[in-house]
Amino acid sequence: MKIKARQAAIPFALTTALLFCGVSLAADNAALHDHDHGDASFELQLDNGQKWAIDPPLRKAMNDINGAMRSSLEAIHQDRLSDEDYAALANQVNDGVAYMVANCELPPDADAQLHMVIAQLMAGSQKMTGDSDASARDGAVQVLGALDAYAQYFDHADFVPAAH
Repeated sequence: MKIKARQAAIPFALTTALLFCGVSLAADNAALHDHDHGDASFELQLDNGQKWAIDPPLRKAMNDINGAMRSSLEAIHQDRLSDEDYAALANQVNDGVAYMVANCELPPDADAQLHMVIAQLMAGSQKMTGDSDASARDGAVQVLGALDAYAQYFDHADFVPAAH
């Protein structure tokens, strides 16, 4: 029951944050990777050909999310995670997103790009909890795709997304 209350609050908070920032998602599956990451369709852009600068809270949050996904990667690939395990993983993603939203202080253009990654993290997290028609595994794959995109567009020098 505690999990369900938390899950309901996160999408509302994310929706409010995205509306406040005026972020729109564009349909371009090529922006992520060569293989399917669920419905992860958005178009990130570099900062005049360079990766976007990050701050320490963003570094911490993305390292935490990436670490959680790495620790479950083999079980995800082998389709061995239980619903409870996926829900716990989703909560770790939600906690990381909540921390970054509360603490990151990026310039507006970088923040707008980050919100596209956050939207994909949250959509994947929601799928992992069973709150959509997609499978929990599809949600995990979507989170992994968001981590790939983050690595490609943000200047987090030592960040290596979970290999999948």
